[in-house]
Amino acid sequence: MAYTEVLLIKPVDGLGAEGEQVRVRAGYARNFLFLQGIALPVNRANTKYIESLKQARTVREARDLEVATTLAAKLAAVKLTFAVKTGEGGKMFGAISTAEIAAKLAEHGIEVERRRIHLGQGPVKLLGKHVSTIRLHADVTIEQEFEVISENPIEEIKEVAEESDRPERDKKPRKQSRSDKSEKSDKKSKAKK
Repeated sequence: MAYTEVLLIKPVDGLGAEGEQVRVRAGYARNFLFLQGIALPVNRANTKYIESLKQARTVREARDLEVATTLAAKLAAVKLTFAVKTGEGGKMFGAISTAEIAAKLAEHGIEVERRRIHLGQGPVKLLGKHVSTIRLHADVTIEQEFEVISENPIEEIKEVAEESDRPERDKKPRKQSRSDKSEKSDKKSKAKK
């Protein structure tokens, strides 16, 4: 496969920030990066442009870090509580995912992309207190606690009635096991002799 060196004009997740020189496949550069105006081919004429991009990058990164720290301070002051419907024994209907957490934060006036919110082991399916990790910046990560409560009273699990406690109509005749069948056939053969 053919590779080419490109200079990024805009930051690309998983590839690099503006002003960086990266190696990508030639088709990706030609068909996407160049057409979208995200990158330029590497040549001598672009060196001055690269320097201006690096200066803009340092200013942008400082601004992003400042925004992330103020957002982290806002998040620390917010308490999230989710009221969910439950069935017998407090079993939840559905789950709390990153989309619900992002929507609840938006209700409090804090906009966070759901891809920045991480739940340790997937969607939350249990009542109680839980923690999500929110990565606001490469240097700023906050752990947001939230609580999942039941909006209706929790019903106790009904115990399964013992076989002797069941009404007579519910009792079914017991199936014969192989050993019972073999015992009957042995008795019949002895009776014939």
